[in-house]
Formats: sequence, structure tokens, C-alpha cells
Amino acid sequence: MCGIAGFIDFNNKSSEQTLGQMAQCVSHRGPDGQGVFFRQTGSAQIGLGHRRLSIIDLSTSANQPMSFGRLHLVFNGEIYNYNEIREQLIAKGHQFQTHSDTEVILHAWQEWGEAAIQHWRGMFAITLFDEEAKEIICIRDRAGVKPFHYYWKNGLFLFGSELKSIISYPGFSRKVSKPALKTYLQYGYVSHPYTILEGVSKLSPGHLLRLNLKTREIKIKQYWNVYDYYNKPKLKIGLEEATAETERILSESFQLRMVADVPVGVFLSGGYDSSCVTALLQKNNAEKIKTFTIGSTDGKLNEAPYAKEIAAFLETDHTEYYCSPQEALSIIPELPHFYDEPFADSSAIPTILVSRLAKKKVTVALSADGGDEIFAGYNRYDYITRYTQKINSIPTPIRKAAAATMELFNAEQIPFLKKNKMASKYGKLKNILADPSPLELLNNLSQVFTDKESDKILNGMANGLKTAHTSTELLSGYNDPLSFMMAIDYQTYLVDDILQKVDRATMSVSLEGREPFLDQKIIEWAAQLPNELKYYNGQKKYILKEIVHKHLPKEIMERPKMGFGIPLASWLRKELRELVNNYLSESKLSEHGLFNIAVVKQIVFDFYNGMNENHLKIWHLLMFQMWYEKWMEK
Repeated sequence: MCGIAGFIDFNNKSSEQTLGQMAQCVSHRGPDGQGVFFRQTGSAQIGLGHRRLSIIDLSTSANQPMSFGRLHLVFNGEIYNYNEIREQLIAKGHQFQTHSDTEVILHAWQEWGEAAIQHWRGMFAITLFDEEAKEIICIRDRAGVKPFHYYWKNGLFLFGSELKSIISYPGFSRKVSKPALKTYLQYGYVSHPYTILEGVSKLSPGHLLRLNLKTREIKIKQYWNVYDYYNKPKLKIGLEEATAETERILSESFQLRMVADVPVGVFLSGGYDSSCVTALLQKNNAEKIKTFTIGSTDGKLNEAPYAKEIAAFLETDHTEYYCSPQEALSIIPELPHFYDEPFADSSAIPTILVSRLAKKKVTVALSADGGDEIFAGYNRYDYITRYTQKINSIPTPIRKAAAATMELFNAEQIPFLKKNKMASKYGKLKNILADPSPLELLNNLSQVFTDKESDKILNGMANGLKTAHTSTELLSGYNDPLSFMMAIDYQTYLVDDILQKVDRATMSVSLEGREPFLDQKIIEWAAQLPNELKYYNGQKKYILKEIVHKHLPKEIMERPKMGFGIPLASWLRKELRELVNNYLSESKLSEHGLFNIAVVKQIVFDFYNGMNENHLKIWHLLMFQMWYEKWMEK
């Protein structure tokens, strides 16, 4: 795991010193060394910067940037099956100087070109300079585990693992993208391929970008698409056969993530996903797997005792730590630095805490993210499965009439709804009655600020952006509500929330985070499984649970999932109240003029006067304001 940054400057106004500064901005991603490649070509200055976290081949010979013939490379991530690819290349006559996966990427590209990507199983963000073809190639992995940001304007191409490297470039102009701000308010993150800054983009997962140094033309191509697998006929397979094959694929993919020349551990929350990773790894490894759990001193929101029980049963080398509210709260001022784009998932706090705990003993930690999106684990899948048919059974004229009638009333002015904190639910029910499509259901289940609410708080000044949230790639023959939601989540919530959260949290302490559920072989298989093997009679993650129950007693596992609870509403009323009053004050809001101050003040007033459902809206606004102060007030 590393950090990359650099430029292609057709104006020839950059320098090696600037390149070093851009790389230094992500030193937390790679504390083991810094390297730069600076080349003045006939058409442009090429700068490739790298910060190294040594994981595979710890020798200095594996340092980056790395060159092989005409190819020069910086790379963030891991190719887990690099030894297998290495052997194929040796059989073709290639000779290697290191035992690193970085060198394997270079040789593979020379041998196969773009087709080399099809050989790679891993997570990666890559910038490759082909000196002979006079071309820059940037590649992001299939699931989007590793981040890649870029800027292209007026003959200057900048790239980086994090926005802070791009922002640091001398003379870079920072301006908030209002349409991107709208998506942030709705979801708590900015959806790819956009960023919060005008002119800066994220390379989408499963895509590569080519910049021709002669013509200055950029072309972006998708090389992998999850819809290619959701748009295949479902397998005709029984539970027993499906369970056996799923466990085989999971075991192989999980074991690949153990490849490292440094200690490796697992985040164990006590839920099915992390228990599955731990159980299958411990089954296939003679040494005790190192597991890590963060507990909360709030017993109602604490799953650590269950994780400890699972670890004891599997006989892992377990470490747990109970953190106080004060420790969790102390992380909040640090969030804008590591999440250098507005980010409102409060579970970033326990993720940073467990990363700090794991870093004391390991350099690599496996997380279990992706299990919910692949095997139907979210509660919203329950709702859409249960209620889509019921709502659609209501005759269309009656539904539309009900929605029109509800439109006549302002829920916030109805005392019963306001007192019982149901104003937001009233509005969402109205939307669903008007349009009971899976897309509308998903929006109402996942958005904090609805489309109308975000327009209101932004004074209607931001147009919506076309994102994967509204994808129509699922073909009609396969477009059942559950597949629709899972495919959308795999391309949106997973990428821009979950994976961004884990990447920045682990990298904040120079810990490599790996995602064993996100091997392409798992989703390519699971997308074709019949839905009833994933969601069966109201039971989510059915097939995954069948696998886990083979290795762990049901009585340990079958309980409501809690996770590490963040009592956000309580904090905002008490411990964080001064922070809220400061950052959401009229004077602070006036500094940028992006929000309707009267609307913000009303949201805060209603929250302090009992409207608990506003706490997420306040948290979204607070995280934006703290980000703005950190990165824009310069």
C-alpha cells in the first residue's frame, strides 16, 4: 500500500521540487520511503511521485517509481496473484530483478499491453508512462478499492491518491463544485466520477485513462463492468452445490489476501462477514490469525463480547480494546485532514480506532466490506423485497391521488408528525406513492437530504449530476428489485462511502487495508446466483450464513447486529453542541454563501427542540463546514 502523485505538464512550468512536495502530502500512506521520476520530454514534463509502505519484497530494489525498458510506473495497491503471473512471464523469457508485484506489472504490460489487466487479481491505482508510445496510462481496480483523482485543464494533468496532493500544486485554484455538493448532502459522499472541487475527477472503478502526449487527447475506457455478470442468466443450481462452490471461491480469494512479507491481521466485528473471513482463513492456516476488535463502553451499542467469543471458538490471536467516548470524540477534529473531501459516514471514527489498534501488531489488516452488497445484507433489501409488491398492488390512480393529497400539506406544520419525529418519513412515503420504482425506493432509503431538500438548502442553485445511482444498465430480463439495488450499491455506496472510509482510516496510520470479499471472482460468481440463495424467506445473506454455520455455532452468530455504535444524536446535543453552534453559525455560513442560512438555522432549531431525525442532516453540514475551513480557507 502506498501513495502516488504527479503531473504531466505541457506548459513546462513544473519542477522536481514540486513533485516531491506533492508526494510528501501523502507521506502517511507510505512512511518507508519517497521516490520521484522527473523527465523533460519534447512535449511535456513528466513527474511520477511515490510514497512507499513496504509490504512485498522489503528491499530497496523494489522501490518506486520503477522502470523497465520504455515503461515507468508508480503503483498503489497489491496484485495478489503476482507469483502466478511471474511464472507465466518467466516461461515466456522474462527475467526479474526483484520479488515485487510492481515489477510483475511492468513485465506484464510489456508482454500483453492492456490485456495484462485481465490477469490481475488485486487492488490498484496505477500511472504508467510509456516512453515509446508517448502515452500516459492510468488504471483503477475493478471494485474501486484504491482511489485515483485527476485534474486536466490548460495543458496540465495532475493526479494523486488523495486530493491533498492536487491541491498542493502551486497556483491550483480551489472552487467548490455546487452540483457535487448536492450529491454530498444527499448521500454523505461525493459520487464518482466527480469530486467536491471543480475540475477534479475520480477515475471510476474498472476504468483506464489514456493521455496521448502528442495530441494531448484523453480517452477513458471501461475494462470491467459488474453489470456484465448481473445481466447473465441465473445459474440453475441447488443450495448444497452452490454453498460448496461459494465457499471454495471465498476461501481461495481470502487466502490470496494473506500474501505479504509483513504481519497480517483481520478486523473482527462479530458479524457474519468478518466472522466468515476469519473462520475460513483460520481453517486454512496453521498459525493463529491475528484478530482485532474495538469495543464501546456503551453496552447497548457494543458487539465486542460477541467478537471475543467468536475469536475464542476459532482460537485466533485476539486483541480487543474498549474505547471511551472521549477517545472517539477526539478523532472528529482530525477527520477533515484524512478525508480531504467532505465525508459524513460517522463509522469512520471506529474504523480509525480499530486501525490504530491493529497497527501496533500488524502492517496489513483484512476488512470484510462488500459482503452486504454481494450477498444481500442490508436492511433496505428487506424493505424493498417486502414492500415493493405491496405498494405496486395499490391501483395507480389511488396511489397518485394519495400522493397529490399529501403534497397539499407541509409535514413540518402538522403537530402530530413533528412531535413524533415523522416529518421526513411523511415526505418519503409521499415520494414512494408517487413513484414506487426500485430507484425511488432506494433514494428514499439512502438519502439524508432529498432532492427537494437539497435544492432548498442550496437555494436551488445546483443541478443534479449523472452518477451510477441512476444507472439503467441492468437489462429488463434481469431487472428484479433486489438485483437492481445490489448492483447500484456495489457501484455507489460501496465505492464512495465504504471503501473511501476504510482506505483513509487505515492509511491514516500507515496500515494496509485489504478487502477479501472484493476479488472479482466472488462478485462474478455471486451475481449469477439465484436471488433466493442470497435472500430467502426474509433471511438476508442466506448462503453466506450457511457457510459460516459450518464453522461457527448458530447460537453464537444468530443475534441482531449492532456494530460499534456512535451515539451521534446525543453527541450533537451535548459534547459537540459548541462545535455545531460555531460551524453552523450565521457568520461561518456567510463565509462561502453556499447554504440558505435560514434553512440551516431551522434544521438546528428543530433538532434542539426534539426533532431527532435531523441529526444526520446536522452531521452532514458540520462535516462540510469543518472540511471547508481546513481546505478552502487558505
